[in-house]
Amino acid sequence: MGVVARYGWMASVAALALTTAPATAQNVDPAATKEGDAADEIVVTAARTILPPNALPLTIDIIDKQVIDQQIAISGSITDAIATLTPSFSPTRGKLSGAGETLRGRSPLYAINGIPQTTPLRDGSRDGFTIDGFFIDRVELIYGSNALQGIGGTGGIVNQVTVGAPRQEGVTGRALVQGTAADGFESDSLGGKAAGLVQYKAGRFDATFGASYEKRGAFYDARDRRVGINLTQGETQDSRATDFFARLGMEVGATGRLDLIANRFELNGDGDYVALAGNRRTGLPTSAVRGNPPGKPAANRAEALSLSYTDTDLLGGNLVTQLFFNRTYDTFGGEVTFTPTFQDPSIAPDGTLFDQSENRSRKLGAKASYERTVPGFEALVATIGFDALFDKTEQRLIATDRIWVPPADFRSLAPFAQANLKLFDGVVRVAGGARWENVQVRIADFRTLASTTYNGRNPATYGGVAVTGGTPRFSDLLYNGGVIVEPLTGVRAYASYAQGFTMADIGRITRAINVPGVRLDNFLDIEPVVSNNREVGVEVKRGPLDAGATYFWSSSDRGQLLIAQGNGIFEVQRQRVELEGLEVNLAVRTPLSWLRLSTGYAHILGRYDSDRPADGVVDTDLDGTNISPDRLNLAADVSSGPLTARVQTQFYLSRNFRGKANPDAANNFGGYDVTDASIRYQTKFGGLSLSAQNIFDRFYIDYNSDTRLPNDNFAFFAGRGRTFTLGWEVRF
Repeated sequence: MGVVARYGWMASVAALALTTAPATAQNVDPAATKEGDAADEIVVTAARTILPPNALPLTIDIIDKQVIDQQIAISGSITDAIATLTPSFSPTRGKLSGAGETLRGRSPLYAINGIPQTTPLRDGSRDGFTIDGFFIDRVELIYGSNALQGIGGTGGIVNQVTVGAPRQEGVTGRALVQGTAADGFESDSLGGKAAGLVQYKAGRFDATFGASYEKRGAFYDARDRRVGINLTQGETQDSRATDFFARLGMEVGATGRLDLIANRFELNGDGDYVALAGNRRTGLPTSAVRGNPPGKPAANRAEALSLSYTDTDLLGGNLVTQLFFNRTYDTFGGEVTFTPTFQDPSIAPDGTLFDQSENRSRKLGAKASYERTVPGFEALVATIGFDALFDKTEQRLIATDRIWVPPADFRSLAPFAQANLKLFDGVVRVAGGARWENVQVRIADFRTLASTTYNGRNPATYGGVAVTGGTPRFSDLLYNGGVIVEPLTGVRAYASYAQGFTMADIGRITRAINVPGVRLDNFLDIEPVVSNNREVGVEVKRGPLDAGATYFWSSSDRGQLLIAQGNGIFEVQRQRVELEGLEVNLAVRTPLSWLRLSTGYAHILGRYDSDRPADGVVDTDLDGTNISPDRLNLAADVSSGPLTARVQTQFYLSRNFRGKANPDAANNFGGYDVTDASIRYQTKFGGLSLSAQNIFDRFYIDYNSDTRLPNDNFAFFAGRGRTFTLGWEVRF
């Protein structure tokens, strides 16, 4: 049976040891394993260390291949799978955009084999849709801020580890075919997927090639109405996605390995529908009707290439290096009616100008780390490393070829060091380190979009002002440290402190400048976000019991908030943010050998300083755009011979938002619950599976829609109703 394995530890960084990890995480009985054995069983590539998980003091979940495939069949994407399984991850929007989806109240950093997918200067919120889940071997989910993960990820990191190299000589592979439909089997709800992977190994050389194609139909809610279309941000419904994956590998000597990995993912909307306004007052959600929206349908394209060299015994230590190139195009839809921001009387009469935007980003980067025990002091393990990232991003209006967000060049150079000291034969461990983050941003002079009104109302937020560019630089020494106490094997307590580092969304900030005379060299709003994360946890992993509880609190003096401007556009405010939360997880193998029960709970509170100018005192609850609801997960897993099954329920608990900037109950959340189920039977001709999302066909308004834009009837989306997926997978 697939598992979601949780371990408390300090994950140094999303990274690179791509080739030595087993294909899936295993259920390990800590009472029966020693330190070295645990390391053999569980290799976490999201850490620049070969130390076992019990040597590191933070929290991580490892989601293995079987669970990934099971959850994707239920909900449709890696992002949905992670959000369903993780109580402190906010529920997804079910859209192509992940804006407002948070982990522990802050944005997570998505990575593939340690390569960051997030654009640091202008987050298009498409980073959860850059690879097909068919090519993902496991997901490593690291919780909380930690600067050793590099830029971004103040809420944590979602590292997607791609399929590994083949282990046996000759040709192997697998194929998948599946179909999806709403429970009414409406013709336009039908979708399907086909994917295949072929691997070849001959001596020291190996090769992997794969491709996938997926067509998604329209989504229907529990009242058999089409789920509303968000033309601007984009949809996964009514879309087509392709992915091409390749991996070439070669063993070098007895301990070295060279890997070249390439991936090209593209998701394009079909553009078959236009939005039909709902009515928040009566509870009628936004829907969709057949139509031809203007411009290009929203789309996402991601292309990635990486070259890594690893050596597990270089001068007695472990070397990991990686070079990577990543390029993304985030195309957003557009409409005249809902984009007064784009109006410019010098181009077309007020209220007639159509436009749409596209984020274009290119990354070049390198990562390297070396780890070994200190000669003559074997209890101390030291790691040194260096990361470099160069990113160029702009947001262009593609219908009129105007610049909305000016081209920005980002450079990050970051050496780091980490140490881990074992005391009293491993009963106590002390870990800590530092990373020096040196960042430069270069933006040329530019002019913001024109100052205009739309039909005499709804003034745009921009003034057509000239802004003097610059090359602001920032540097900071960021620390982490922690202590682990393990008095009995499998019983641990830990405490840690770690600083996280990310850039504010400079794109949103610069495009919203509406006063003349701004010089970017001394414009405080583009300073980085530095978060301080503190965490204490206990963990028991003995016999049939796997339990843990974690309490965390986090703060940032100049955090980043997305604030609705009333015109469909969200802009950034830089205010003090404070968060705290409790996470509890429990799994038990019952006396019935075929039955495993699990539960998870997360309670998160977040507040910010809403005063302008800020006075440093938090006074208002974070809203649904910036924080997840409290959550309770329940699940039962069955495994008996060729049969596996799972039933899971997510309870999203009600929440009221209070404080100075929340004067009424318009954004309060009423709560809802969703139950899913999946069953799989393995035959000699492959595995047959049937999955059902929302099996009780519960009608609900999704969390994001219910807690933001209270006056927007085009952003009032119902959740997806009961949906079936039938699949067949074969390995050879």
